Amino acid sequence: MIVRHWMQADPVVIPGDTLVSEAKRILSENNLHALPVVDDGRLRGLVTRANLLRMGAFVLRTQNPDEFNYFVTRLRVRDIMVRNPATVLADDTMQQCLLKGQQLGVAQFPVLDGERVVGIISANEIFHLAAHCLGAWERRSGLTLAPVRLGPGVLGRIADVAEAAGAVLQALYPIGHHDGNAAAGPAECKVVVRLHTDDMAGVVCALEAAGFGVLESTDVAPAALAT
Repeated sequence: MIVRHWMQADPVVIPGDTLVSEAKRILSENNLHALPVVDDGRLRGLVTRANLLRMGAFVLRTQNPDEFNYFVTRLRVRDIMVRNPATVLADDTMQQCLLKGQQLGVAQFPVLDGERVVGIISANEIFHLAAHCLGAWERRSGLTLAPVRLGPGVLGRIADVAEAAGAVLQALYPIGHHDGNAAAGPAECKVVVRLHTDDMAGVVCALEAAGFGVLESTDVAPAALAT
């Protein structure tokens, strides 16, 4: 999965001399979380909703008319923006984006193609991607298997057992803790199984009989699937 296929394309950008009060209005009216600051076609900074909320809260706490007047009529985004913000490239993978966000503690990245800002990707897009992967809008049943050590054929065996019990599989997702030690061999992972079945209890029994522990299951009734 490539960033350019999941990012917000053609994002709203603002120049550095934009009033902070105007940037706040743009964020609010467009329900945005961040605005790339672009001057002369190049990314100069990033102003976020969190930046503006903190600044606005400070001004309100001071209850100083001069501070408030300066905030509304003179303060520019170049004075408060995050300079040289972390970025990702349009052709980076989503895995690279997720790891970079986790390492830096960053919730949104401007997306570059060369030096041009072509998008922005944030926690919203990550949630959207996760919702797609988990079938949040598809009304499918699912279950989570207790940690198993992955190796050749393990996921295939899980699929075979579930399908033999009458399930129509949608996806299998191994989810485990990554410690960066590839030499340690296959990790133990929970396995999320998305499926459609009229007999979840039968699928659970079949998996457990095959040696796969079931931590939880969510059964969507056939009538609900038709709505």
